[in-house]
Amino acid sequence: MFNRKKRRHMDASSIIGQHTEVDGNINFEGRLHVNGVIRGDVSATQDEKAMLTLSESGAIHGNVQVPYVILNGPVIGSVHARDHIELASKARVEGDVHYALMEMAMGAEVNGKLVRITGREMERVRIEEPQREPS
Repeated sequence: MFNRKKRRHMDASSIIGQHTEVDGNINFEGRLHVNGVIRGDVSATQDEKAMLTLSESGAIHGNVQVPYVILNGPVIGSVHARDHIELASKARVEGDVHYALMEMAMGAEVNGKLVRITGREMERVRIEEPQREPS
């Protein structure tokens, strides 16, 4: 169920190390693997295939808005996974989880609402995302 070969964290575009703490919002493209702590929102609004992986040594204190999410650590905030979310056994979400498809292992916790996103709602989420200014 977890750690599929085609979605390994070793293929990550960016890695936040175990002893690293980031204060501020992160907007990324590609794959982001988090072993450290993020205090801020994490989003991938411009990349339909973006993936966030949070290890059991990592933590996110903020909202997450990424199409594909794999969690095995705590998130203190809401999670919006427009395509797919995997909650491994040590995942803990203190907030609402919005998802299209979900896999949840025994031991994972969600302390908030589970809200399934339908096709119509997914289009609304895409329209409401803020557009990034060109660099």
